[in-house]
Amino acid sequence: MIRILEPVWLLALIPVAALAAVYVWAQFRRDRTAVRFANTPVLQKLVTGSPGWRRHIPASLLIVALTVLATGLAKPAIDKQEEQERATIILAMDVSLSMNATDVDPTRIDAAKDAALSFVEDLPEQYNVGLVQFAGFASIVVPPTQDRAQLARSINGLNLAEATATGEAVFSSLQAVQQAPDDGQNTLAPAHVLLLSDGFLTTGRNLEQAASAAEQAGVPVSTVAFGTDLGTVEINDQMVGVPVDREALEGLAEATQGKSYEAASAEELREVYESMGSSLGEKTVPEDISRWFIAVAMLLLFTAGGLSLWWSSRLT
Repeated sequence: MIRILEPVWLLALIPVAALAAVYVWAQFRRDRTAVRFANTPVLQKLVTGSPGWRRHIPASLLIVALTVLATGLAKPAIDKQEEQERATIILAMDVSLSMNATDVDPTRIDAAKDAALSFVEDLPEQYNVGLVQFAGFASIVVPPTQDRAQLARSINGLNLAEATATGEAVFSSLQAVQQAPDDGQNTLAPAHVLLLSDGFLTTGRNLEQAASAAEQAGVPVSTVAFGTDLGTVEINDQMVGVPVDREALEGLAEATQGKSYEAASAEELREVYESMGSSLGEKTVPEDISRWFIAVAMLLLFTAGGLSLWWSSRLT
C-alpha cells in the first residue's frame, strides 16, 4: 500500500489542475473560433492534413507527467519489513491460583512456563528481556537483560498466589521497560509487553487505566488469553470454575496497538509465542519510492516531446 510521507507537497497538484483547465478552455475557445469559418474554402485547405485528435496527446502526457511529478514531491512510500537491531521485551505472566487448572496438560502454569522458556530462547541475543509476575500484586522478577540463563531460572521458579492484578502487571511492565540497560543509543529501544493471563481482574487498577498508561508510553501490550472455559481449581476444598476473560484482554491489546491471541492448549501457546517472536523480530519502516515517480514523469515528458516533434515538428 502506498502512503504519503509529506502530504503538504500535494498542493503542487493545484497549479497542475489549473493548467489542465486552461488547456481545455483554450481548446474550447479554439473550436468556437473555427466554427465561424467552417464553410469557407480557406478553412478546408488549412485543416487538410491536420493531426486532429492526436494534437491532444502530447499535452495530455504533459499534464499526466506533471501530476506524477507533483505526487513524487510528496514522497510516496511503501511499507517495508526490516529486522530490529534492538528491542526490549517484557514477559508479564499470571501466577494466580487459577493457573493451577488442569484443563491444559499438565497444568496451565507448567505449560505457560515451558512455552515462555522456548520463546525467550528463540529471541535474538541482542534483545533485552524482562520478567514480571502478577497475582494479588505485580512485581518485576527480572529487569530487562540479555542473560537468558537468569530468565530461565526465574521462569522456572514462579510460584502461585491468590487474586489477579492484571492492570498492575501493565504498570510494572512499563516500569521494567525504563530499567533496560543503556546500549549507547540516545533513546530507549522499542519496547513490547507480552501479557499472559487466564482469568478475570480481581484487584488493583483497572485495564482502562493500564491501557491509557501504555498508550501514553508508546508501548504496545499484546495479550494471550490462556486456558478454556472448562478449567477448575480447588480452593478451600471446593472446585471453582476459572473461565478465561478473553474480551478484556482483547480490549487491552487493541487499545495499546498490540495483538490479542487465544490458546487453549500447550501446543497452541507455543504456536502463539512463535508467532509473536517472528513479528517482534521485524519492524515496519517506510521506503521512499519518489524516485520511481520522477522516473515515470521523465519518461512521459520525453514521450510527449517526441510525439510533438514527430507530428508537428515542434515541442509545443
